[in-house]
Amino acid sequence: METDRFLAPIVPRWMTGRKLAAMAGLQSVDALWLDLAKRPYPAVTQGLDAVKFSERFPDARRAILAAADRAMVHRVDLLGTGPIDLGETIDWLCDFKTGDHWGPGFCRSIDYLNKGRPSDVKVPWEISRLQWILPAGQAFLLTADERYAVAVRDVLDQWITANPFAWTVNWSCTMEPALRILSWTWLFHVFARSESWADPAFRSRFLSTLYLHGLFTEKHIERSTINGNHLTADAAGLVFAGLFFQGIGAADRWHSEGWKSLGEEIALQVHPDGVDFEASSAYHRLVAELFLLPARYRLTRGLQVSGSYSAKLQAMGRFSAAYSRPDGSSPNWGDADDARALPLGTQPLGDHRYLAGLIAVTFNDTSLMGTSWGAGDEIVWHHGWDSLSRKLPDEPLRSSAFNDGGVYILRNDHSHVFIDCGPIGLAGLGGHGHNDALSFEAWLGNSPLIVDPGSFVYTASFEERNAFRSTDKHNTPMIDGNEINRFVAPDNLWNLHEDARATLVEFESTPKGGRFVGCHSGYQRLANPVVVTREISLKDASLSIVDLITGVGRHQISVPLHFAPDVNIRMQYDGTWLLATENGKTYRLSFTSEAAFEASIEDVRVSPSYGVALPAKRLVWRTIASLPLRVEISIIPSTAADV
Repeated sequence: METDRFLAPIVPRWMTGRKLAAMAGLQSVDALWLDLAKRPYPAVTQGLDAVKFSERFPDARRAILAAADRAMVHRVDLLGTGPIDLGETIDWLCDFKTGDHWGPGFCRSIDYLNKGRPSDVKVPWEISRLQWILPAGQAFLLTADERYAVAVRDVLDQWITANPFAWTVNWSCTMEPALRILSWTWLFHVFARSESWADPAFRSRFLSTLYLHGLFTEKHIERSTINGNHLTADAAGLVFAGLFFQGIGAADRWHSEGWKSLGEEIALQVHPDGVDFEASSAYHRLVAELFLLPARYRLTRGLQVSGSYSAKLQAMGRFSAAYSRPDGSSPNWGDADDARALPLGTQPLGDHRYLAGLIAVTFNDTSLMGTSWGAGDEIVWHHGWDSLSRKLPDEPLRSSAFNDGGVYILRNDHSHVFIDCGPIGLAGLGGHGHNDALSFEAWLGNSPLIVDPGSFVYTASFEERNAFRSTDKHNTPMIDGNEINRFVAPDNLWNLHEDARATLVEFESTPKGGRFVGCHSGYQRLANPVVVTREISLKDASLSIVDLITGVGRHQISVPLHFAPDVNIRMQYDGTWLLATENGKTYRLSFTSEAAFEASIEDVRVSPSYGVALPAKRLVWRTIASLPLRVEISIIPSTAADV
């Protein structure tokens, strides 16, 4: 890796489009361009029936054209920046939320964490992924308007000029160039025959820079003793670069090494029941895409995907179908940074239902054919019209247990409860997992009620990062002010000590919901050890939570519940509150215990997506009492008399 400190300024002068063409045995860059354009690609890039798409997905068409128009003028809204104009000449090294800037330099020498400074490197990284300009490619396929081709070409030229090989912050994390490979290869196949992309000089710059992305990803691959989504992204990028440039230079080695890594990592990172080991719904979605898209690329080239690999992906699809609520929203479990691999659908950010559809169509999984796929336009962009004809009528999903991943879901037609009773994440290192053992989210009567506050930001604020992943910010009992899993250090944002071993005691699925009982050992390390056992039951739109806290001596105990931003809380009388949801339904919450608890309604923030925090309320019950102690919380639909 360090050799690039000296080679980086030299390599681009050597790796030209002409050199690539010669490596391919062709006489010119144009000949290479045309050869690459004829190769199959695992997403729709040519021949889209625009009339058919517009008739089937009128809302998606409008959303795509609106997003494309914004991209044309360099207007983005990413990671909590709010709508901002990047300007005619984009500053690719700037955090537009704070104005902080990273100067040019060798990628491995750049400090992108900026401890103590309110900067967020994810902003320039996300802008440089260029996923915000993909709608311009889709608009080009829908309209054949050359304006989109010109706009995308100019943005790519700007990026190439401002980000020399290995010499800016946008090369400082290998996951970033790896993900760019996916976007750039799709854009190539969309615009390859465009008049605006016909200039041989541009073609040379584009292809040589893309090839350098493959070289860089191979050399700077992010391997560790325990690997997560970064290595998965790197390997996916290598497969894409390898198959795109197949037969040219090092491309076949990239493909082979990337696919080998993906095969090894899917066995390690994905539990047998399909739950990604990073303990996050958002990263489950990202990782599923990163394992799926290279497999699809191989299949388009007539290459095989093993049965064990496809089985893991099918299991991942079943988990995403199970945790997706009837409205398409997903739980805010663990970290979330809005990351996608190759986003082409117009569904809301939190709607993961398309995953089941993509996996179902790829591997002809009839069980996933009967799950909800949402609107379906994402699936058409990746697989074409044939995918929708294979959809089966939606089958109702019942409560389900994912014992290996430690996730339990109680559900019926109008209610959904997501419970974490598993490892902390990343094979015990923490990673993107939170201190959320026995925490839950409850979506009752077709409306969000009890939610996880989310993750908000990463390096932008070490204090906020640690606060949002703490025990106090989750719907689980806290004992003596201690974390369930201890933090390693205030400036270690990605690791936790694995103190809590969450264990299932009992699980029952019923037509109206079901019952879960679990416990964890996070407080066994206290001088007077404590065990928390929680029982959660769902019946129709009624929810019961019973906590049994056992041990010896007196302890400080707090039991919090965080509510969705639009939920209104009003105390009715001692021990009873009325909850009004956004869809107009009301619930009566009752709290009972033999100990004297003091209750308070507190202002909190809930982060539905990265960098965004909305005002909300929580109820917290606190006491100092001797153990054992039993707490019961009941939430039932209210009557007119209650209101």
